[in-house]
Amino acid sequence: MKPTLFLQTLLLAADASKAPGSARWEDLLIQATYLAASVLFIFGLKGLTNPAKARRGMQLAAVGMLVAVLGTLLDQHIVTYTWIITGMVIGSLIGAAISIWMPMTAVPQRTAISHAFGALAATMVGIAHFHDPGSEATRGSVEMTALGFEVLFGSLTITGSFMAFGKLQGFIPSQPITYKGQNASNIGLFVVAFLLFLYLIFNPDPDDLDHGRYTAVVFYMMALLGLAVGVLIVLPIGGADMPVVISLLNSYAGLASSATGFALQNNVLIIAGALDGASGFLLSILMSKAMNRSFANVIFGAFGGGEATAGKAASTEGLTVNSISVDDAALQLAYARLVIVVPGYGMAVAQCQHQVRELAELIEKKGGEVKYAIHPVAGRMPGHMNVLLAEANVPYDRLYDMDDINGEFPRADVALIIGANDVVNPAARNDRSSPIYGMPILNADAAQRIIVLKRSMSRGFSNIENDIFFNAKCSLLFGDAKSSLTQLIGAVKNV
Repeated sequence: MKPTLFLQTLLLAADASKAPGSARWEDLLIQATYLAASVLFIFGLKGLTNPAKARRGMQLAAVGMLVAVLGTLLDQHIVTYTWIITGMVIGSLIGAAISIWMPMTAVPQRTAISHAFGALAATMVGIAHFHDPGSEATRGSVEMTALGFEVLFGSLTITGSFMAFGKLQGFIPSQPITYKGQNASNIGLFVVAFLLFLYLIFNPDPDDLDHGRYTAVVFYMMALLGLAVGVLIVLPIGGADMPVVISLLNSYAGLASSATGFALQNNVLIIAGALDGASGFLLSILMSKAMNRSFANVIFGAFGGGEATAGKAASTEGLTVNSISVDDAALQLAYARLVIVVPGYGMAVAQCQHQVRELAELIEKKGGEVKYAIHPVAGRMPGHMNVLLAEANVPYDRLYDMDDINGEFPRADVALIIGANDVVNPAARNDRSSPIYGMPILNADAAQRIIVLKRSMSRGFSNIENDIFFNAKCSLLFGDAKSSLTQLIGAVKNV
């Protein structure tokens, strides 16, 4: 089966290290650019470990990608640059539009859909390489192992990432969608796909009439099953676990890219994919630890199910919440010596990070101190709150990780909670029947006074009641967070 010109070009653009005569200056230059790109990727990733250096780290990584692309364009095997240039122009326009017009609140779903596109690229390269006449003649089990791994994990990452995007965007229900025997059927489907993968390893040549006549059929069956697995494994995962899902899918996309590098003997893909896969996997572990959850519980637990919800709803019957006016809340904030702001996804939805910073500056002008408590899984992706507050020019040294800020809450005059829910729920410490029991939380309930900005009494991603709302020290300021903060700013100015 002959590949199309587009797939041929895609393959040749990605495969930049197979030219005979490794001493040729073009090959040496290509490998030098790949080495430089890999170093820039590593330094870029290192920069992301420090908020003050994160912007520079991203710039280094972007330059590294540019160097890698330019190095690939030097490949002497490229037949035509038409499709390559077309793709670069379209991709650049999309990237520019995203960076200019996409709000920071949409970063989680943008990240998810980016993983889908990255996995789609890896899968398409894998399909093109599978039908490359040059590789068919010499393909062995080792090369097919890399190729099959690339397509299997790439395909499940495509649909899995798209499902995560849908749940984050809201056109797919964020609640877990479950049915009887779901876990068993999902595992069974993946096992079948893996068995097809094993068949390909032992029958790598589609032109082998004795053993390989079904190779192409098996190859595409494996890819289709991978697409189905991606949908089905994310379907039962609730919105509360999206940070872990996003980082795990990031890891899968990286592994698929690394496998692409092995199939094409492309060093920069191997290194970049390995960095992406390892960092995504480690981040998934850290996210799970932050929620006191295991991978198995995240993938198979259908977090936020109905039984735990019903139990928690019954336990709060008869309890009341205290509402507060804007003027009363402004008095507490204006005379506070220490205010700890706890941002959550509600802040992102209201896009009120700039008002948060303005209110904090007013409190500081009146002699108070303001700190920001950042939970590792606040929002819908790791670092979501850090990104939003950085966009509002909140100083990095005011942002505190959970372990560093929890000891400060008892001396805080006010804990100002803006759209956070599960990450401040005392049930994680006190209620063994709660689905979030054992999850490390911010100790906002230890503050002298608690003010919660909340649109309604709706529950968080875990779909359980928040015990802090019924705390005698807690008062709720109902309304859109952006509007409430704007009113608070005006009221604090008049105190």
